[in-house]
Order: sequence, then structure tokens, then C-alpha cells
Amino acid sequence: MDEMVNLLVDLQAPQFDEDALARALRGIEAAGFSVDRVAPGSGAYHAWIDDVFGGTWSSEAFAGKSIVAKKGDRFAGFSTYDPRGLRFSWLRGLGAQEDVGIFGPFGVAPEFRALRQAQDDTLGSHLLVAALAALREAGYKRALIPAVGHEKLVEYYVRHSGAQIAERFEKAQWRRRKHRTVVLASGNGTNFQSVIDGVAAGTLPLDLALLVSNKSGAYALERARSANIPAVALQWDRKAQSREDYDRSLFELVHREQPELLLLLGWMHVLAPEFVARFPQMINIHPAFLPLDQDLDEVTFPDGTVTPAFRGARAVRDALEFGSHWVGASSHLVTMEADRGPLLVRKPLALQPGDTVESIMERLHPLEHRMLAGGIMRWVYERQR
Repeated sequence: MDEMVNLLVDLQAPQFDEDALARALRGIEAAGFSVDRVAPGSGAYHAWIDDVFGGTWSSEAFAGKSIVAKKGDRFAGFSTYDPRGLRFSWLRGLGAQEDVGIFGPFGVAPEFRALRQAQDDTLGSHLLVAALAALREAGYKRALIPAVGHEKLVEYYVRHSGAQIAERFEKAQWRRRKHRTVVLASGNGTNFQSVIDGVAAGTLPLDLALLVSNKSGAYALERARSANIPAVALQWDRKAQSREDYDRSLFELVHREQPELLLLLGWMHVLAPEFVARFPQMINIHPAFLPLDQDLDEVTFPDGTVTPAFRGARAVRDALEFGSHWVGASSHLVTMEADRGPLLVRKPLALQPGDTVESIMERLHPLEHRMLAGGIMRWVYERQR
């Protein structure tokens, strides 16, 4: 499909009556699964969503309530309903109406998708009806199933919920306008190169106006020049320049470009509070699996393991020294507190026996590139209609 659609469900239909939720939950249990109802919070469930479904859904599930199916101690599927505070542009129409509840995200792990009792009696359909019935139970008259981009999914929702297409969005609209962007990088610039490649391929709607490095020998500068992107090395000479003067020079350099977005891609200089306040639209990529609740100092992985959040410049090395079996990558908005801004996307990465910092980074870099692109597109989806 060249478009995404919002589907609308009539929750006053007989299939969502006051007994529908109980029937759907019994159907899940009859299929051999246990059922949990999860309130907003953070834990192994949300980490499992990131691990299985690509890293873009956990923050949405975190913002709502969920019905979760398990097979023994393994998560099998989930449906989220009534998430609060989401800013996606496709929620600004019908999704903003008081009698409309939001459905999703929703998914079944691949290994459980083939477990069918009958064509129309799957784990997924039970989870779908359960969440929609829960929205009716909460007092909503209609439910919005947002941003469906595949014909088979549209057919699935129509068949199992009676949904109808209510709003249409051309997918190309989010890539039509190019957002003026300044990149700050201190090192080799592999993440920067992934952004350059995404812009060249037309998958990232950015106008790369400037690359700034605080190290004159950073290879990111060469990457910029090879791509015909203006590049400046602005190195802090501590003997000749105060911190305040350097910060002022950095601010003036960036401000002249009037960027809509800043990307911090391996930027190793702590930004002044005044800088962060003047450029609130900044995305950072961090080589750790950060908690969805930015106030937490611990994070839970899909197997229930809990470790420190590993913020800071030595995240991978700190994870190894701690003895963690996991690392990860997260993209987040930048705030005054380092590596604590609101999460955009994240994904865990399991370690292998004998892993070193070097072997981990070799596998982590491609994951960082995907999380960076996902974070940029979420930022775009939240700003444009």
C-alpha cells in the first residue's frame, strides 16, 4: 500500500457487549495460554516487545494497558489499549475525539502465529477482541486502529472486528518535506554515515546542513566532505579558551544554520544547559538498552534480568564489567540530564560467550543504525501531518 489508513470500530456492536471481554479471555486460556492484564509500567514484557517486534512499539505499550498471553514462562502475544500521551500525527483527527479509544500496538510472536483452533479463532483474534472489549468497558463508543499500512492487516481487522476505513494518509507525505538538520559527532561517524545513506536513499527526510566535530581528526569530518555536506571542526583549546567561550562559539555556529533538528552521533562534549534549552529538538543514539521510564537507574531485559541502565560514555564496557548478558541501542530525545531523555525506539542485543567490546560493537553498530533511523522517523511522525 502507498498509504496508511486509520480504521474505526463500532464498540457498540453486539460482539463487544459486556460479556465480550470475559469470552475473549476464556478463548485465550482455552487455546492453552495464560493471560495477564498489564497496567502501564516497565519490565520484561516491554523488553520482549522490543526484542521481537523491532524496537518501535514498547513505548506505546508502556503508555497504555495491555492484555498479554503467555505459554508457560514465554510471552506469546499482546494487545495494548487506551495509551495516553502519544503524539503521532495520525492521532490528531478521530483519535482526539473523546468517545474514541485507541487500540494498539498489537502482535503475536512468530512461533505462535500458526497455533490455530480454526480459521477465525486464533490467539491474535482473541487478543484483538479482548482489547476492543476493554475499551468499551472503559466507556468508549468507538475504537481507532491507527496507521495500518498493509492490505492483509486491513482485511484482518475488518474480518475480526468489523472495522472500516475512516482516514487515509499518503505515506510519501512524511518524506516530502526535508527537515533542516545539524549533526554533532566526535569520532568515526558510522552512525552519521548511516544517516547520509538514508538521506541519499530517500528514506530519511532530512536536509543535512552541517556537521560539527569537536575533534579535528574525527573521520566524521571526512564523511561529510565526501557527501558534500559542510563540515566544521570546532575543538576546545582548554589553555586558550574558557568553557563558556567555547560553548558560546558552538551555539553561534549551530544557531546560524537555524536547524529544526540536531543529531548527537557519538558527540563526546557535554552540552551546556543553555544550549539544550535553545535547541530542544535533539536526538541522541546511545549504545545501551535504556529504561522507558527515564527516572529509573535500572533496566529489565526480555528474560527478566535487571541491570544498571549503563548511561554514560562507557556503556558497553560497563555492561561487560558488570557481567550483563545483554546490551542494546536506544535513540532518545536530549534533555538536561545525560542519556535520560524520552525514549523514541530501543532494542536489546544478547551477548555471546567470549564477547569483547570490539565484537559487541561490530554487531551493535548495525542495530544503532536501525534505532537511529527509527528514532528520526518517529520524530517526523510526531511533528508532521
